[in-house]
Amino acid sequence: MKKINHSYRALVGRGHKREKGAGEKAKMLPKAKEREKQETKLVEKLKSLVGNVVETVPNGQKAAVKKDKSKNEAEKLLEMETNRKEEEREMPAEEIICGFIEQGNFSQACCHISHLEQSGNGDVGNSESLYTLLAERMWSAVRKALGGSDGMLLQPLQSVGESLQWQKQKKEERLSSKQGMEPASTWHPNFWEKDLEKELTQYWTAQISPFIPTGDADESALKQHLSQLETTFLLNLEHRSGAFKEAGLLIPYTRCCHASLSSHLSALTDSEHCTFSQGLLVYEWCLEAYKRGSGTQLGPRQSFQHSDVQSLMWIILKTEEKLLAVARKEVGKALNEAFDTGETPCADAAIIQILTEKTKAAQHISESLREKVEAVCLEEYLTFLNSYENKVRSFLQHDCFHEISSSLRIIENFCILRNVWYKLTYLCSASTDQDVKIKRIIDRTEDDIMEHFLQTVTSEVKGTLKDHFRKSDSGFRRTLEVLKQSFLVFKRKKTDKYQDLVKSVNNIITKEYVQAFLATCRKLSVKRRWQMVSKMEEDHRMLYTIFKECLGPTAGALKDPIQAILTLIQAPDAEGMKIALLPIPSEFPDLREEHLNAVLDIKEPLRREDRDALLKIFRDNCRKTETENNLLFEDIEVKPGMYKCCCFCC
Repeated sequence: MKKINHSYRALVGRGHKREKGAGEKAKMLPKAKEREKQETKLVEKLKSLVGNVVETVPNGQKAAVKKDKSKNEAEKLLEMETNRKEEEREMPAEEIICGFIEQGNFSQACCHISHLEQSGNGDVGNSESLYTLLAERMWSAVRKALGGSDGMLLQPLQSVGESLQWQKQKKEERLSSKQGMEPASTWHPNFWEKDLEKELTQYWTAQISPFIPTGDADESALKQHLSQLETTFLLNLEHRSGAFKEAGLLIPYTRCCHASLSSHLSALTDSEHCTFSQGLLVYEWCLEAYKRGSGTQLGPRQSFQHSDVQSLMWIILKTEEKLLAVARKEVGKALNEAFDTGETPCADAAIIQILTEKTKAAQHISESLREKVEAVCLEEYLTFLNSYENKVRSFLQHDCFHEISSSLRIIENFCILRNVWYKLTYLCSASTDQDVKIKRIIDRTEDDIMEHFLQTVTSEVKGTLKDHFRKSDSGFRRTLEVLKQSFLVFKRKKTDKYQDLVKSVNNIITKEYVQAFLATCRKLSVKRRWQMVSKMEEDHRMLYTIFKECLGPTAGALKDPIQAILTLIQAPDAEGMKIALLPIPSEFPDLREEHLNAVLDIKEPLRREDRDALLKIFRDNCRKTETENNLLFEDIEVKPGMYKCCCFCC
């Protein structure tokens, strides 16, 4: 205010210094001929009105009274206009303009400043100072209109609207003339629209109480905050909009209101702590505000009339984008935690809940939102699968999964992922393209990790069996115990791959065990061989117990070459060996003659005729093995001449 008074006194002071007489004072007035003509016409009109009053009034007493009254009013108007004209001729132009500004007649002040500029009587500095003073008073009037009574401040606010219209018209004139070549900064009113929007935006932003969601903030606190926005902020917006509409300022008013509201709602949903449920509350509030606003000044009918107005629908769309982004972020995080390679995977039901709870929450708002949230969840599931596949392949390339349990855990994960997707196709509207991509990823990655797991089992078992028959503790039992515990955990997941996987591991262990047994026993003495047979019986009981526990009743269907070998070499005589040998060729069609010779070497030295008889029985009963599956002896190697060696070393 001090600045405004100072500007006013400075301008008035400059006017007094120029007063040296009536003639000189007249020179300070604008020389626009158009204004002089308008004033002359007004005086002549008033004179004519005074003269015509007498002629047009009818006879009679009442007519005489009416005539006198009309004549007096016309004379007063003529006298007021004459006095005003004389006063203005005695007053400097700057003083006249400042008077209009102080009275709140901003549009009239604009015209006088423009005349002053065109007359050449005032310098550029005077015009800029007057424009600055005018702008300060206009924004002061706007602030009073925002915080005060609409009726008392409507006239100044309307004058602000007229001034902005004048500014717009003058700006177009300057652009179409040579003045349009001048820099924009040389004409101060050029920025009035932005200055007005700044005032409006700052005011309404200050009216919104701050609230930033945090991880600890519950939904009830956010609901209360949104309720306060509805009962205070929106109602205040609508109440104040009437005055700005009458003043012709509804468009900038609405634009700034929406900008303030949009900025606040964005702050609510932009917070890193904002959850999906909290974002859903903001989205739902925006929808309700939009529906209620259809009959208010902030409603869509008014907003959609102007393309540059940020309506509540725009806010809703932006909030929806944030909501879907939060849904994607939360689903991705939950899936990564559920399938962490170092942790026990979650059950199918838990993963389904992660992927469907958000769609169910969105369903009560609209079916359209539910479909969008559902699509985001399915897309994030596919994104996770791609990421998880890359992670697994990276680990496989760096040979990070040395432990059997780690590899088996990844197989469990893909079995669960397959089951989850199978169930999701019934609950969600997955596209054919998504279905093909996800099944392809699961199939190829599962095949790779299965192959790696079986290779890991083979390597671990082979390493522990290398000295198993020479040492009391080779680690073979510990490896079997780890497998058992891992399989029992895997079994509880009820995956389709479980039985096939256990049977494959059983074949690997059996094959490697027989290979190690045949490779070791021929190098030992007869006494040590029978010690190996005793150890083989003990190992067989342990293997049978483990796989029976893992497979249940189906364990009886497993092929058992260890038991067949034990039955053959533990037979009391040659006739007993022949009986024990009869079912072996049909049960193990891939058994070769060198395998049988190696087994017969374990028995106490047989007579040549007994060995030949056993070999003949084997030849007569063996058959082709091209179409057999799960062959055990096919890859078991027996070194040439091994079974012919008569060296009883060790």
